[in-house]
Amino acid sequence: MITPQAISGEAEARAYVAGLTDDEGMARIEAFAALVLDENQRQNLIAKATEAHIWQRHIADSAQLIQNVSRETLGANAGGPWLDLGSGPGFPGLVIAALNPNMPVVLVESRARRAEFLERCVAALDLRKCRVEAQRLERINPFAARAISARAFAPLPKLLALSAPFSTSATRYVLPKGRSAAQELETLKPSIRAMFHVKHSLTDPDAGIIVKA
Repeated sequence: MITPQAISGEAEARAYVAGLTDDEGMARIEAFAALVLDENQRQNLIAKATEAHIWQRHIADSAQLIQNVSRETLGANAGGPWLDLGSGPGFPGLVIAALNPNMPVVLVESRARRAEFLERCVAALDLRKCRVEAQRLERINPFAARAISARAFAPLPKLLALSAPFSTSATRYVLPKGRSAAQELETLKPSIRAMFHVKHSLTDPDAGIIVKA
């Protein structure tokens, strides 16, 4: 696994992701990127302006979350699934699943068209341990998650409240929060805030990832 460093441009983003996986994993990620760009012509999965920067803005941005959890958390026998909230077009959850096909991953997406797209991606990439929950998180029977991720899902206090039934003392949180990371962390009660910290994003020097490990 390569040493994390700031990522600038598509070539560096591709190289970074390649350093996190093998040839089969890279093929899955490349296939997924093509599926996103194709589907983006029919529904607004990602901003059109970011299509030319999909590796840096979306794929490497998602993949970097792996380096904020322990290897034990990613292991096939680590326990419950990785839970991704509001998966949308699959960032970050489907990227995590494609890079770790032996790890169970649950993608929560209540919007029907996006959930259908995720289902097609899971099938096309043969991600047998990844499943899509096409409903609101509140309607899912709770289970113990090994890790919880979310990108543009909800403000931090609401996110933590909604995900609490899935969280244990061992659950890792990795929450890309853009430029609002530090500000959102300050909205928590001090006793809860002390359990989290902000890591700088490798793909955007002004963005942060809220981590509980």
